[in-house]
Amino acid sequence: MTHAKVIDGRYYGTGKRKNAIARVFLSSGAGNVTVNGRTFDNYFPREILRIIAMQPFAALGKENQFDVEVNVRGGGVSSQAEAVRHGIARALVRLDEHNKPTLKRAGYLTRDARKKERKKPGQPGARKKFQYSKR
Repeated sequence: MTHAKVIDGRYYGTGKRKNAIARVFLSSGAGNVTVNGRTFDNYFPREILRIIAMQPFAALGKENQFDVEVNVRGGGVSSQAEAVRHGIARALVRLDEHNKPTLKRAGYLTRDARKKERKKPGQPGARKKFQYSKR
């Protein structure tokens, strides 16, 4: 991240987790968060998901200093929250390179590459085998 990617005066970061992809735009503001055109509390009704998504701000002590606009698609709500966290962390690094060591130490910049393993032919699932019958 040598140069800041600024789109319309907003800092941009892409976050991914499983099949969820989040496009995050940061701008200075009062801490308003919108996800897919809905309010943050409406989109993530469970508090733990809201906490997960906002962890990069908490790690830097910059809560309620930025307005966040997110477009997220794919995956489930849990992986979407983690994708938003990843995108916010990347946008914060674009905003200021000095944020990078803190966020990297916390593990928010690492893309969690684990995905669902594909189902294999002749088996009921990815690893599960059909029950063996001796007779």
